[in-house]
Amino acid sequence: MCRSDVKQAVLAKNHDLAARLRADLTERGVTVVNLLSSPGSGKTELLGRVLARAVQRGVPVAALTADLATENDAQRLARSGAPVQQLLTDGLCHLEAGQVRDRLDGWLPADTEVLFVENVGNLVCPASYDLGETLRISLMAVTEGEDKPLKYPTAFGSAHLVAITKTDLAEAARFDEAVFRANVQRVNPGVETVRTCARSGDGVDALLERALAVRHAPPAHRPPLAPGPHSHDHGHSHSHAGDSHGADGHSHGSEGHHTHHPAAAPRA
Repeated sequence: MCRSDVKQAVLAKNHDLAARLRADLTERGVTVVNLLSSPGSGKTELLGRVLARAVQRGVPVAALTADLATENDAQRLARSGAPVQQLLTDGLCHLEAGQVRDRLDGWLPADTEVLFVENVGNLVCPASYDLGETLRISLMAVTEGEDKPLKYPTAFGSAHLVAITKTDLAEAARFDEAVFRANVQRVNPGVETVRTCARSGDGVDALLERALAVRHAPPAHRPPLAPGPHSHDHGHSHSHAGDSHGADGHSHGSEGHHTHHPAAAPRA
């Protein structure tokens, strides 16, 4: 079996698992929000603020955060007061639906209404994997450049919502928001873009409201959650240093997961 066939088989299997996971969680009243961005976009800090606001409002939320190594993000997010679990991928550049399902088993609090999944910092591989989410948010910091949506069309083209982060640095970074928004529309016509700043709290309520809204209705903007199992991600083939590809397309090293008990929530 050639490499492209292996990749399509992996995506097809993931697609089926994600559909079943989404149905199961929806039946339990849980909405999954998948957060995609490159490293350093500020999504952990922003997510922490969203979780803290939800806790402040009495909304039952939880978070699953994925990294190649360290539990730093889970420790930071747990300060919000929300239940948090870390998933260590041990080098794998993305999450898959099976990993999410396994980590939720026996851990996710029964009253959870919204589960935020902070994906691995990467705008390539994670975009092709549906995690059973209902809402996919792609984030980009003003320091990353207005052409990011054109460079990573799958990540931004499959988003139900796009968030600009670190807007307090926009002037210093000479960020041209109009150009960025136009580029977003080129790859994902009609998608909403919101401005956020974790430092000031701007946009925190907007993100939480979008997540809460999809509990009762599908996202207003509905592109495919991820490329179908027979797509080729815009014709590009990606290889990853340090990853070995076996029968399932990737070699999964030892994975760890840890539950973090929240400390006192910060004032939002």
